[in-house]
Amino acid sequence: MHDVRYDAVHDEIVVPVPYAQAILTFRGAADGQEGPIRVIQGPKTGAIGSRLDVDPIHNEIFTYTGNTVTVYPREANGDVAPVRVIKGPDTQLKRPYGIAVDPINDILVIGLNSNFGSDEPITVEDTESLEKGAILVFNRTDSGNVKPRGVIRGPKSGIIRINQMQLYPQRKLIVGAMPGVIDSMEPDGAFLGVWSYDDNGDVPPKWKIPANDRTQLKKPFGVVLNPKNKEVIISDMRNQGVLVFSVPEIF
Repeated sequence: MHDVRYDAVHDEIVVPVPYAQAILTFRGAADGQEGPIRVIQGPKTGAIGSRLDVDPIHNEIFTYTGNTVTVYPREANGDVAPVRVIKGPDTQLKRPYGIAVDPINDILVIGLNSNFGSDEPITVEDTESLEKGAILVFNRTDSGNVKPRGVIRGPKSGIIRINQMQLYPQRKLIVGAMPGVIDSMEPDGAFLGVWSYDDNGDVPPKWKIPANDRTQLKKPFGVVLNPKNKEVIISDMRNQGVLVFSVPEIF
């Protein structure tokens, strides 16, 4: 699985399973060979992507597949159709790679791979596409062929592809892992970046933790925020480990 989300409000673990085209919800205390308490899956449900996020306030699950974002009721079980779909040329949704929702400020953020318009991951040789990775900012309730309220893309942004993201509603911040090109073991320019909800255009990160010898990051993949201790926790694909950084300026 490429994503797991914990819903602290309802004490549930939510997992996307793209091979089974399903969303599984487990008890927070699930252990061993315990089955899910709910499964969203079937012809009405349609395809399920490899990443999702949960809105525990409005009781919705956001995921994506292809060039489409789909939203399901959090408590749904069985063959359930999405309640909203974001899709169309105006959305700029091409090759989504990460997703995060802020139910407090009603923001939905989508990270794009740099080869938008193609179903294949970008390679080191495809240098012309390196500036096409992006972060798209939508309203949480958007539906249909809607334009994003903001698009962060360009050489100053440093975005080749965005993997997992976390949002910090209190300061309206986007915290995203930028692991670089997919076929490089230790990509140049990989980093953990922080942007604002209001950023638009070719905007560099407000704060950045680069992959280098000092930080020991090599290919940052996942991120979790710990506001209580003012820490950013990053999983690294090449380190096969988890690194914790004190970044009080973010909080």
